[in-house]
Amino acid sequence: MRLPVPDSIPPADELGRVHFVGIGGAGLSGIARIMARRGATVTGSDDNETPFLASLRELGVPVTIGYAADHVGAADTLVVTTAAREDNPEVLAGRERGLALWPRSAGLASAMAGQKVLSVAGTHGKTTTTSLLAVALLHAGADPSYAVGGVLGSTGRNADLGAGEYFVAEADESDGAFLVYDTYAGIVLNVEADHLDVWGTEEAYAGAFDTFADGISPDGFLVCGVDDRGGAALAERVHAAGRRVVTVGTSEDADLRATDLRAAGGGTTFAVVREGRTIGEVALRIPGRHYVVDALAALAMGLELGLDLDDLAAGLGEFVGTGRRMELKGETGGVRVYDSYAHHPSEISGDIEAARSLVDDGGRVLVVFQPHLVSRTRIFAEEMGAALAGADEVVVLDVYLAREDPDPSITGALVAGAVDLPAERVRFEPDRAAVVPLLVGAARPGDVLLTLGAGDVTALAPQLVRALEERTDGQG
Repeated sequence: MRLPVPDSIPPADELGRVHFVGIGGAGLSGIARIMARRGATVTGSDDNETPFLASLRELGVPVTIGYAADHVGAADTLVVTTAAREDNPEVLAGRERGLALWPRSAGLASAMAGQKVLSVAGTHGKTTTTSLLAVALLHAGADPSYAVGGVLGSTGRNADLGAGEYFVAEADESDGAFLVYDTYAGIVLNVEADHLDVWGTEEAYAGAFDTFADGISPDGFLVCGVDDRGGAALAERVHAAGRRVVTVGTSEDADLRATDLRAAGGGTTFAVVREGRTIGEVALRIPGRHYVVDALAALAMGLELGLDLDDLAAGLGEFVGTGRRMELKGETGGVRVYDSYAHHPSEISGDIEAARSLVDDGGRVLVVFQPHLVSRTRIFAEEMGAALAGADEVVVLDVYLAREDPDPSITGALVAGAVDLPAERVRFEPDRAAVVPLLVGAARPGDVLLTLGAGDVTALAPQLVRALEERTDGQG
């Protein structure tokens, strides 16, 4: 469900009691954590146990599994996940009592109060770049607060309250949340049509990023990726308006440029060039060319804030990844299993390219992909299939519905049918139970198995690891 943003958003310590409907999600759990640490009285509920709930309980936040009207308790404000239905009993109770019902964006805006907000936006790469920026600033001594859509490998958290002046935030455009924040400085990595079920047209979607850029503080700045056509166009418009913009990328006209990219040891090393001069080098522990630009954007932000290049580069070099972003889940019998959140065609292409850089000589990339949302599958099935053709073998699951109702005419078969590989190397498999034995039977030493998608396909990755271990033990 979508809720309006309130006209006035008080800071977290002035909200009284706050109840989170859907507290177990990556977004709401982080906001709840920061609000609790700021002194607000926080409670929450979710329909499932999630990995984010343990750290909330450690803070003393009461969390209930299942939704019921009496869970709202004495709350003054409800922060509600977009995944909630209109008939959610806690939402109904809140409406009946006349409580303030806030969307996620308002909750995060309240949690940010009093700090300079560094918003990371773009169609792809937000979670990784927000994480890279948070880790780099932490290493440089800035001690920022942060809220990320995934778990930082270095801290084990998706959000925390720091003592510094900055708040690093993943700024999501899917529901317009990034337009709510009072952004001091922003990053836009790329602008490529997505979430058209919300925005309607590509033009409206791109226009939202113009609005985001226009809303940046007059004394702030924008870092913009220019390897992407949409990002480059945005940078030109911001520059023409007389606003401060720093461009990043691998292209020669970028203000901060990555050159001499080298894959090594499961990561990527690159040189950093500014005004034609090499100013440093960054060695990432994560694979993939697309993550280089993410790191470069984080570096540019830190440099513009006046932080030390060597400290920032060292922080980037210590970044060990974010949950569900090319995350290594296990290796056995010479086969590695990775899991990634990629669900848009460009993200799929980037992660398959990264997986390709990891295979041993003669190894293959075997992918399980789960389309996310009926609306996205309807629009991008052909492009998803084209991206998946970069793998050696592909299994496509059925569509993960999330907040939408099913459409019998829109299934994973549309995506599988668009994959330009020999028929024996592509399979639409709606029976999830068949996937693990299918891939384990096909895998051989040197291969990389990659689970892709924003839904529950992630659960297959540990199952694949266990099945591979059992196969190895049986062969031993």
